[in-house]
Amino acid sequence: MGEAFEGKLPEKFEERMRALLREEYGAFAESYKRERTLGLRLNILKVDPEVFFREFGDDFGLRPVPWCREGFYYDKEARPGRHPFHEAGVYYIQEPSAMAAVALLDPRPGERVLDLCGAPGGKSTHAGGRMMGQGLLISNEIHPARVKILSRNIERMGIKNAVVTNEEPARLADYFPEFFDKIVVDAPCSGEGMFRKDESARKEWSPENVRLCAKRQTEILESAAKMLRPGGRLLYSTCTFSPEEDEVQIEGFLERHGEFFVVKVPENVRPAELSPGRGEWGTKRSPALSDTFRIWPHLSEGEGHFMALLEKEAPKDSLKTSKEKPKKKQANQRQDKEVKKAQKLFAEFIEEAADAKELPGLGRLLLFGDQLYCIPREMPDFDGLRVIRPGLHLGTVKKGRFEPSHALALALKGCQVKKAIRLEPEGRELFDYLSGKALEADDDGRGWVVVCAGDYPAGWGKLAGGLVKNHYPKGLRLPL
Repeated sequence: MGEAFEGKLPEKFEERMRALLREEYGAFAESYKRERTLGLRLNILKVDPEVFFREFGDDFGLRPVPWCREGFYYDKEARPGRHPFHEAGVYYIQEPSAMAAVALLDPRPGERVLDLCGAPGGKSTHAGGRMMGQGLLISNEIHPARVKILSRNIERMGIKNAVVTNEEPARLADYFPEFFDKIVVDAPCSGEGMFRKDESARKEWSPENVRLCAKRQTEILESAAKMLRPGGRLLYSTCTFSPEEDEVQIEGFLERHGEFFVVKVPENVRPAELSPGRGEWGTKRSPALSDTFRIWPHLSEGEGHFMALLEKEAPKDSLKTSKEKPKKKQANQRQDKEVKKAQKLFAEFIEEAADAKELPGLGRLLLFGDQLYCIPREMPDFDGLRVIRPGLHLGTVKKGRFEPSHALALALKGCQVKKAIRLEPEGRELFDYLSGKALEADDDGRGWVVVCAGDYPAGWGKLAGGLVKNHYPKGLRLPL
């Protein structure tokens, strides 16, 4: 459990919630006196949740989150954010109620998925895990500082098929008309569900800000609607209780877009802890709003979330599917000597360092300067887009040799690595490595090795003369 809330709620917020919740308000207000719950979501690209729970459940005080099969509550004393497993991308620290959004959308391998408001990366990395490295994930964030955080989290979690962009939603909509199978819109909101853990959310809240957020959300949803293919699904979510940003927002969207409807999730599939949306909170008391979802701090173990799963009807005579070729042409690979040389050097490196059968194919390798990337095959030509991360960064080609990237190490599984040094997850040697120190080795060989936290790759080292030179990125190193 986390710490209890000790601040004061905004007075006008209390008035609004008292009027909305009526007899439930007392229980809602009382929930702020309890310790908040803390959560982590296991990265299924790297670990089987059942195996991890069996081996480390007691160490972290794990309890399952009912609406997310890879999600767990943890004890605050465990401090998983400071454990080497965090640096190795074994899990993502995420507020439990936020895990419900992607769980409801349920992205599948091979689909084209867009996370339109992606930072800091919780929902993008969740979607990337569910996609199992297959298909295309575009994770977008409009704010330059936040998009860097998003890109780092995509890297840490070892997601191979993601492209990170820094664009306005309207510009993406012009570029990707009816392109995506599934879209996540975790909309910027007034953050009422964050009050218990975020003092700035409480200080910045006002009725005026609620209205500004609702206006911005409407614009974002309009762009998302243009990018969803017929038959595709859109998950809209907020971490706020405001009807203007939730039920009223969805009601207005449905009135403007008759081709959309709210998906009714069968009760035997929906966890009981997900409360139905407040149909009476729409301006017209729409029954469809009762098929939306809410997580309440006084009814379940979560800070608060609203979700609406929408589907775009496909015309009866339409044959459009997610397998249709992109409207934009595929990015052209520069077939010159530099690219061919880079491909050859990378192929030689992979043959020596890892099991090539499990790694990204070499068909979409692109060279940007001296940096080699593997681009998702379904990514159209991204000329003109602000792309922060065009795919999986494989490494650097210089002076006739290939140097692997940190991202490549984190994209590997322990079983794929031919040369590895496996260190105890909580041992001194691993802490020394993450701090930038060289390691002693019994091996007199030479070449690149993956340093692992237990079975999970954490970064590269270079073996020579019984020592492993440290190649853990300087910007990520732990303080000594």
